[in-house]
Amino acid sequence: MFKPALQDGHNRSVSYVRISVTDRCNLRCRYCSAPVFAPHSRARILSYEEILRLVKVLVGLGVDKVRLTGGEPLVRRHLDSLIGRLGEIDGINDISLTTNGVLLEKLAATLWSAGLRRVNISLDTLNPERFKQITGRDYFGRVQAGIEAALAVGFNPVKINVVVMRGVNDDELIDFALLTRKYPLHVRFIEYMPIGSASVWNPADMVSGARILEKIATEIADLEPVAAELGGPARLYRLPDGLGKIGVITAMSRHFCASCNRIRVTSDGRLRACLLSDNEFDLRKVLRRGADPERIIAVVRSALAAKSAEHGLSCNAKRKCARVMSTIGG
Repeated sequence: MFKPALQDGHNRSVSYVRISVTDRCNLRCRYCSAPVFAPHSRARILSYEEILRLVKVLVGLGVDKVRLTGGEPLVRRHLDSLIGRLGEIDGINDISLTTNGVLLEKLAATLWSAGLRRVNISLDTLNPERFKQITGRDYFGRVQAGIEAALAVGFNPVKINVVVMRGVNDDELIDFALLTRKYPLHVRFIEYMPIGSASVWNPADMVSGARILEKIATEIADLEPVAAELGGPARLYRLPDGLGKIGVITAMSRHFCASCNRIRVTSDGRLRACLLSDNEFDLRKVLRRGADPERIIAVVRSALAAKSAEHGLSCNAKRKCARVMSTIGG
């Protein structure tokens, strides 16, 4: 008999799965994509039917939260169909999406109709020219329109994920923070991590969450702590007159591994129990052999049993995650 709920080898319960639906992307962000990138063939990517089979098994083990990621998930056709079918699975309490926002203006209403209610938008600058330098594409206006469309449709919350890089965009911390005064946005500052494309990462490029909060408090106002939502990794705050929230995700300077409740599935069907570990387990092979649920569960439990207590990286880390972020899933 299998246990009724998922736990890793350190007694942490797992209730959240992040599933990448594609490794393709319409941007080429410096810290996310490899300089030379060959996307997976269609045959290597999990089909929607395979994703649904997997999620149904995971729900039976207590997973109730699903986030769809990429690459850029909105470049995969008929994503609204997958969202709608996920929403029909009894036991799923939350479906969310991480996107770069480039296609969101066009698709926001369709995604809402399919049942999506929460969206995270990755955006590292509010300067159009700098956006082009970071992403390799002149699409800032499209992302801005996507954010506006998400708010207009009614997504709540709309989160803006900002990877803070010293000398690149750390001079925009105040501008991003002030967005929460004008709009009901959640702006989350993320410490720069050594994921993939390791040659571009340097410990000196990382701005700590503590430094980010200090700068905002000094230049705007003291921040009011806010209770965390849905067990997420961000520590949340609010400006005294803010409509939205400010968060910091401190994977490097202040680990939150002890409360980790998630697993990740790459677009090619590899299960990663930790974002920052390249230890992977092949679910695609099991799914395509028509395995019964017990075999799928066995692979998941093996991955969780092998999960470390902490990811082992630090601000002076020499060890890095080899896979680039676009192939893992944001």
